[in-house]
Amino acid sequence: MQAIILAAGMGRRLGEFTADNTKCMLEVNGIRLIDRMLTQLQKLNLSRIVVVIGYEGQKLKNYISQNYPDWSIKFVENNVYDKTNNIYSLWLARGYMAEEETLLLESDLIFEDEVLDAAVNSEYKDCALISKYETWMDGTMVRIDDDNNIINFIPKKAFKYSDTQYYYKTVNIYKFSKEFVVNHYLPFLEAYIQVLGENEYYEQVLRVITLIDTTGIKALPITGLHWYEIDDVQDLRIAETIFANPEERLKKLQQSFGGYWRYPSLLDFCYLVNPYFPRQKMIDEMKANFEPLLRDYPSGMGVNSLLASKYFGIRHDYAVVGNGAAELIKSLMTIIDGNIGIIYPTFEEYPNRLDKERIVPFHPNNEDFSYTADDLIEYYTEHQVRNLLIVNPDNPSGNLIDREDLDKLASWTKENNIRLIIDESFVDFADKAEEMTLIHNEVLEENPHLCVMKSISKSYGVPGLRLGVLVSADKSLIQHIRKDVGIWNINSFAEFYMQIYSKYEKDYARSCEKFRKEREIFYKELNEIPFLRVISSQANYFLCEITDKFTSHELALKLLTDFNILIKDCSSKKGFPKDKQFIRIAIRDRKDDDKLTRSLDLITK
Repeated sequence: MQAIILAAGMGRRLGEFTADNTKCMLEVNGIRLIDRMLTQLQKLNLSRIVVVIGYEGQKLKNYISQNYPDWSIKFVENNVYDKTNNIYSLWLARGYMAEEETLLLESDLIFEDEVLDAAVNSEYKDCALISKYETWMDGTMVRIDDDNNIINFIPKKAFKYSDTQYYYKTVNIYKFSKEFVVNHYLPFLEAYIQVLGENEYYEQVLRVITLIDTTGIKALPITGLHWYEIDDVQDLRIAETIFANPEERLKKLQQSFGGYWRYPSLLDFCYLVNPYFPRQKMIDEMKANFEPLLRDYPSGMGVNSLLASKYFGIRHDYAVVGNGAAELIKSLMTIIDGNIGIIYPTFEEYPNRLDKERIVPFHPNNEDFSYTADDLIEYYTEHQVRNLLIVNPDNPSGNLIDREDLDKLASWTKENNIRLIIDESFVDFADKAEEMTLIHNEVLEENPHLCVMKSISKSYGVPGLRLGVLVSADKSLIQHIRKDVGIWNINSFAEFYMQIYSKYEKDYARSCEKFRKEREIFYKELNEIPFLRVISSQANYFLCEITDKFTSHELALKLLTDFNILIKDCSSKKGFPKDKQFIRIAIRDRKDDDKLTRSLDLITK
């Protein structure tokens, strides 16, 4: 068996990374693609490796020759790489291809060793490696039958998103027998080039063969094995994450702050959203209006503030809508004067926007990080502040100040000329949510010193829309923030979501009730894990102390490495005792929560 590597392409989409080198000279986590691939192929005891070169081909040839002088590596040059495509590169290697069984690979691939093992050890003499379609995949797709016969190759022009449930992506690794190459593939390849030219793709030939010839090309699914095709800078970043060592992979995922749809097998227990809303009907309505929302400008701040006020049932001039709560937090923290009381540990978006000298921290004196209005009044009577921030329920502890205590805080801060900022992004998950929210006209009017922040992303399950709202009867503050943020600070999809939400309010209420039941079940299950102390929560997450067996980092690393589950390691957050270990676990739906508890059980054993 031999291997043929196609490496003639220019890789234009990688910009500066391929300005003076071909794609396979890219480094992924410090290792060039070509080095990784050659090392993997060398383990297969091949008779030779044939590399088709083109763009910056001499550099690649010199590099391989210098670093692998004793290997049997042959080179084929495509001197018209800028005018042809990979069909011509393969045609140039036809002499080698006809001599023996061949592994055909494209040079911009990165994959784990088991991928090649699957091809070599397969009972199929002629096969295309395929993987179940995922959203990141681009290029040639196939459809297969129950016996892994390839029914059709589907080029980009024939791709239909409505059919993706049936699609598999070609991995661009093939195993061909000498008989197939000589009697089927090369004759069709020659005819295809003569009719349609050299600026085509070799997969098109396979497509023609499957349509008119019974050659027995099989599909070899490798779903579950790691591989990636690197065409652009984003692909490079994703590949670096997938193929990093466990420590680096965890670090890169934590530093990306989301975008986890690029890693479809990753189960995210780090970020905090409602798993039961929006319902499918609401999603379908948004899909049905996708094109006008994509093509038209959103409304400006005036209209969107009206929508936000309708959303929460308050006066228009009391609300400002933001591109996520983060935009409003940044603006508010910039505007307010004087020092500010903050309870630690906390959601660090607020203190990160402030000079440390302005922060007057309060640390609850108990192992659950709980506190009451009386605790805060007593402390901040002695340590005076101009502003007081309460995240309610708190993040990460899940501590909730009840309505009676909130009213007490509102009165005390009003009497003492302290601006009170309540972030109630998680309050809809509380057991008595209906009576907990302060977003009411009468409450705001009675307390003009009160600001209420709410992230729509978290409890409403739409973090991709980036929506948040700040409300206050301090109209001058609201006007200031409206001018501070951009006039088109939210997009059309977010605007449309607010417009149609009222039709789905009952669904939202039911989703929160369903969530509370799941939280109760999940709490009991987590309490059965012997090395966790689970702190009761009124939010959509649990803060857990690791009492034995692991550090928080070790547990996060093990869950990611062994089960592809991501949790929040709280070791870097301020406000925790240095001699204790804490993690935060989001609450998802029953299926996902069960998977996490089963994974923790396996770790225990």
